[in-house]
Amino acid sequence: MREFYWKLRARMSTAGLWPQGWIARGACYSLGLAVALFVLEILLRLVAPAASDSLGGWVKFLVFDAAVLFSILAFRWLRRKLLWRLRNRLIVTYVFIGVIPAVLLVVMALITIYLFAGQFASYVVTSEINSQLRSMQAVNAAVSNELAARIEKGQPPTAESLAGLRKRDRAWGRRRVCAWHGTRILLISGGSTNPAPMDFPDFFNKDQGPYTKVIREGQPFKEIVRDHNQLYLRVASVFDVGSEKLTVVTGEPLDKDLIADIAANLGEITVYSAGIMLDETHPNYRNPNAPNQHGFETRLFDEREKAKDGGAVREGKAGPTAGGEIFHPTFTVGSLADPADMMDREITFGTPLPVVDWKTGDLARAGALIKVRTRPSVLYAHLFAALGDIAQGVEYILLAILIFFAVIELVALIIGTRMTRTVTGAVAQLYDATKNVDRGDFGHRIPVKSADQLAQLSLSFNSMTESIEKLILEQKEKQRLEGELAIAQEVQAQLFPRQVSELESLEVHGFCRPARTVSGDYYDFLTASSHKLILAVGDISGKGISAALLMATIHSAVRAYSVESLPQMREPVAVGAVAGAGRIMAAWPEGIEVSPGALLGLLNHQLYESTPPEKYATLFLGIYDGRSHQLTYSNGGHLPPILIGENGGVRRLEAGGTVIGLFDNMTYDEGTVQMHPGEIFIAYSDGVTEPENEFGEFGEERLIDLVTANRHLPLIQISQAVTSAVDDWIGDNEQPDDITLVLARAR
Repeated sequence: MREFYWKLRARMSTAGLWPQGWIARGACYSLGLAVALFVLEILLRLVAPAASDSLGGWVKFLVFDAAVLFSILAFRWLRRKLLWRLRNRLIVTYVFIGVIPAVLLVVMALITIYLFAGQFASYVVTSEINSQLRSMQAVNAAVSNELAARIEKGQPPTAESLAGLRKRDRAWGRRRVCAWHGTRILLISGGSTNPAPMDFPDFFNKDQGPYTKVIREGQPFKEIVRDHNQLYLRVASVFDVGSEKLTVVTGEPLDKDLIADIAANLGEITVYSAGIMLDETHPNYRNPNAPNQHGFETRLFDEREKAKDGGAVREGKAGPTAGGEIFHPTFTVGSLADPADMMDREITFGTPLPVVDWKTGDLARAGALIKVRTRPSVLYAHLFAALGDIAQGVEYILLAILIFFAVIELVALIIGTRMTRTVTGAVAQLYDATKNVDRGDFGHRIPVKSADQLAQLSLSFNSMTESIEKLILEQKEKQRLEGELAIAQEVQAQLFPRQVSELESLEVHGFCRPARTVSGDYYDFLTASSHKLILAVGDISGKGISAALLMATIHSAVRAYSVESLPQMREPVAVGAVAGAGRIMAAWPEGIEVSPGALLGLLNHQLYESTPPEKYATLFLGIYDGRSHQLTYSNGGHLPPILIGENGGVRRLEAGGTVIGLFDNMTYDEGTVQMHPGEIFIAYSDGVTEPENEFGEFGEERLIDLVTANRHLPLIQISQAVTSAVDDWIGDNEQPDDITLVLARAR
């Protein structure tokens, strides 16, 4: 089972279906557990229905949890898919930078325009109501002055101006005027034949109250009031007439007729109030009262009405609330105009109306609200009514501004799209180019058609691939050269002596370590006879392949010139042979001598003729005779070899001439030294003595001291001690030159 699980997991992971992360695993666990509980719930319903009820809540919770987690995973997957491409990222960036702020500004502007339009509609209604109050205030002041004049003259307190006013102004057929001198009522005038008197405003006589100061200073009272659960427009004036005050009050009900005149050119208006309803069709209608003075019926209602059957509660249709009171639609008048065009949307707005309680003179806890439903075209007509034909010009100006902004937005959209395509196109080209490079196609180049930073990036990429392509070619060439150098190194290693037939009276050892792959230093041991040995040590100018080739030339020339004058080289039959350095060469007969100086002269002429002027070499040639223990030598510009005696004495072998190959027709002197038993011969290249560090060169003195201190050791150990000391002197730096060391010790 476990093996099947791991195989299934491996296959699903390969297909990308195995849940990764705790959110994915949690979603799968929740969904699986929900399915298991749902199946268990179905089974329990068949066996124990009561026990299955408790599982339903868990199933819903687990399904909800799985849905939330899967939603998070879907959002992450969608974000990863959408935002992987640079173009989509730029689009999202532009949306957040440009579109969303613009949309928010447009939305804010629309909200501002809507609020302004709604406020303007409410202003039209409230201004009309205030206009009615000002009209009533003017007439009320005239009636007050007329009554005061009659009382002062002792005439009957009548207002003859009201009769003519009612005939000329239709609105005064609904208004009512009452007057009191002190607390005695003087005048009752209204639209009905037997108008009932108003309640006297007792709050006018209070020492404290919101309108006490207004009345005492002779300022008129002009407010919307609530009296006997009805709303009125009322104005009042108070005068001192004799010893008592004359109070005149004019009122008009705030009803359908009044609001209908306002709504005629505006739209639909609904009046909301708490505890008042004048519309018989309202669903909260109940308990009609007797008709009032104005021919309207006032219906009272509660928010909740207890039914007679069982005390059940029936909720009334509620409106907005204020101060804990619920406002209900009292009445609705007018109708919403038809839209002038597609943009002529409905505007609904409300505004509160402050209401004064007629009994107390305080602002009512819950006043009234007016909701206006209208359209922008109606408000536009009201707003620009005074402009006349100029309003059409304003429309054209606003339309031109709108078109101008639309053109700017369109141009910005086109420019942004083109710039986006430029950026995403360049990135796509770079992406394709990297895929070609990944496949090993370094010859792919990105076409450049612009002169911006992205173009420079493409040019840099092309330059990089071109450099890489050249580098690969150079690397291949370098590998080929390294292979050839390795072969050259093997060939050069064959040139150095590998097996040396030492003389009975002379022990020899040679060592060469190139600074690079191949060396320009040269040393050789040539066994001429049973008691003669040729020692050769040289250094070629320069390093590397050219020096190695010249070294091979000198090597061959030394061996060739060493034997070309022998009689055996001119005879078909060799008289004898000895092995030397892995090769067979003719042996010198007795009495035949070879001159080191003559050999250097021949080599000098050959190199001078066959090499460039700047190429030359230093070469030391010595012939050791084991019978006489003498070393005959000639030094062609090489560092003088050193003889270190048993007593520590030092002799330098300096006889010879200048370097070979630089000048023609040169002669080289010879020298002869006697080598005593135990005396050590040291020949070396400048790679041994010239390496430097912060203390200076390694130097010849340090070499002599080192060999002297180890003179009794085998020559190979002396060579290792010298090379180790040189390596320590160089340290971590690169070896500057080839290191060659030739040692010989007389026996």
